[in-house]
Amino acid sequence: MNQPKINPGLLRLFVIFPNILAWCLMIGIIFFVVTNFEELKAADALTFWVILLVVFIPITLTTSYSIIKRIKNGTL
Repeated sequence: MNQPKINPGLLRLFVIFPNILAWCLMIGIIFFVVTNFEELKAADALTFWVILLVVFIPITLTTSYSIIKRIKNGTL
């Protein structure tokens, strides 16, 4: 059974666009934490946001590295 081929440009868009959104989200969270540091600390919410960043930053970096590696190999 032949599976339909996806256009390589469209495939790159489907892979890279969510990664760009993830980077925007990560930068936004960092900006939010930096600008609201004292308020988050006073409301005991700083721990949640720091844990979120500690989890989210390695995921974003690993995904970006994987995409770059796949583009250099020619598989994406």
